[in-house]
Amino acid sequence: MLPDPGPAPEGFRRLWDSVGIARPVHYSLFTFGESELPYWLVQDADRDKTPVRIARGEVRITRPLIITPDNARPEFRNFFEDENFSGLVEFLLARSAAFSHLKFDNRVGPDQIVSDSVEEAVARLNRQLDADEEDRVAVLTAPHGLGGVAILRYAAERIASSAPDNIRELRERGFLPD
Repeated sequence: MLPDPGPAPEGFRRLWDSVGIARPVHYSLFTFGESELPYWLVQDADRDKTPVRIARGEVRITRPLIITPDNARPEFRNFFEDENFSGLVEFLLARSAAFSHLKFDNRVGPDQIVSDSVEEAVARLNRQLDADEEDRVAVLTAPHGLGGVAILRYAAERIASSAPDNIRELRERGFLPD
């Protein structure tokens, strides 16, 4: 169950600002087809002081090759346990041209419980990713129960930062005027 965010959209903004991207990724999404966004999610302990949890996951963002009225709304799979919250997110993001026609599918592995603090878990993951020379995996942080919001924020920021490259590719292919 998600914490009560308060009145929308102020409450949604409060939830959005409570999550973070501790290790960003700087690659553009594909203009057409499917892009994969791997991540590690670090969630803080809940009120009962359960340990910090980490999980590896991946968001697949699919852009349609042909745009039709049937795929005009964004679609989110496996982001939120609370269907009401999922509906609110779809409603808000459907009003943005950047999200229309996209399908988001989140796949997250099982939680690993660690005795570290969030900061220690993030530092350990960063060291591991640096040692593996891995620059395509993000590290996300969230308060307990807001993992879906962190994952959504990560995907949304990747879409926004990829837009200039995607527009340039569309121009190069002759789909947009110069």
